[in-house]
Amino acid sequence: MSFNHQVLDKPLAYGLPSVEANLSYLIPMAEKPVNYTYEPPPGVPRTNGTFQTYQLPIYNARAIAENISLDQQGFAFNAYNTSVRDFYDEDEIRQVYYPEAEQILKELTGATQVVIFDHTLRNAAQSKPGENNIKEPAKRVHNDFTAKSGYTRAYKELGARGIQDIGSLLQKRFAIINVWRGIAQTIQESPLAVCDAQSIAQSDLVAGDLVYRVDALRLVARHRIGETYAVTYNQEHQWFYFPQMQRDELLFIKCFDSAEDGRARFAAHTAFEDPTSPSDAPPRESIELRTFVFYPD
Repeated sequence: MSFNHQVLDKPLAYGLPSVEANLSYLIPMAEKPVNYTYEPPPGVPRTNGTFQTYQLPIYNARAIAENISLDQQGFAFNAYNTSVRDFYDEDEIRQVYYPEAEQILKELTGATQVVIFDHTLRNAAQSKPGENNIKEPAKRVHNDFTAKSGYTRAYKELGARGIQDIGSLLQKRFAIINVWRGIAQTIQESPLAVCDAQSIAQSDLVAGDLVYRVDALRLVARHRIGETYAVTYNQEHQWFYFPQMQRDELLFIKCFDSAEDGRARFAAHTAFEDPTSPSDAPPRESIELRTFVFYPD
């Protein structure tokens, strides 16, 4: 069964206002890219990739928010209030925000089941690598999962939750959707840009290893390797953002879809330096949830 793309009379970006900004792309390379999420051993580079910036238009998608979708462009945008008072309270995130997001995703996608398996807070002013789990905005074009790691991460996370018959469950259609929200003041610094998945060629996506350090009871240092897509430049890429995002607005980004029927599967994204942002704008504060969304048969 194939998925029918919506046919547009004009390009999606036609007539939209835009800003010109620098986006950082991977330069094609022979070996597999490797990135460490921590300071690697002496003599080992943090990444073996080389990156090049391109100045590109990033279109304001607010006027077309109702015309874009997760299955067509790989991202969606809407207003959803939250009852969370303090996003830096881990318990409140899990007890209040997770159930909120689960219900929102079911309504948005028609999913029969949603499993939230990870979240990341970003705030450059509070990020202290090795001391806390708050990160800085990621300013390289990437996608969080690959055609392979979407499945491997699902097996790992579902198995850890004691979910039975994972193999049968993953034979059905499922997706990994990133739920992104600003958690403080209006976002001006380091907003998030998303690339229309329909403008990305499969050859633009380069699978690379992402190496995490895992401290087992702080006694034994070991690591876990995930796989993400770095992205090489393609002049066909169409970039969009939602300027001045508020705390009650959500951006949904599809990072993986098991369906190979023409639907959007991977929506590359990156933070960028907005040239219209005031020089004294406060650092961006945001949270992203990573979720498995299971669709009905």
